[in-house]
Amino acid sequence: MNAFRSRGARALVVLHERELRAFLATWRSARAVSLVLDPDPDPSYASMEALLRHVLRAARGYLIWTCEVLALPDPGVEPAPEPADLAAAPEAFLEHVLLRWRAGLAGADGALLEATEAKSRWGATYCADAMLEHAVMHPLRHRFQLEERLGGR
Repeated sequence: MNAFRSRGARALVVLHERELRAFLATWRSARAVSLVLDPDPDPSYASMEALLRHVLRAARGYLIWTCEVLALPDPGVEPAPEPADLAAAPEAFLEHVLLRWRAGLAGADGALLEATEAKSRWGATYCADAMLEHAVMHPLRHRFQLEERLGGR
């Protein structure tokens, strides 16, 4: 983890990894007590398995977008498995995603992280640094969502 061109990129990779692992631990706790998500028209919330796929698939998407925007090599992240397959063994895909994050962002230039802007896949404009910060917060927000539901049991 010390072979990063940018300390800022390294920090965001470490924080992202920490938050994804924390999300997965909370997701497992919620699934162990058969937590059911509130009805929502968004298919990402159709089930606990769909939520897991949403979070891990998003981690893939944030990395691919950032590498594209910074003209870094394709990080080679495989597509997320279907929800039921992913839920059966999430660690394998999680570790794959984390490895690709480390390798994919090791060469990121700190100045370019802050200066390079582009539209996200959902239409908002981000600099690459802000997209990585968004990526850190995404699993944290979903972990918070699950923790609140678990606390109300």
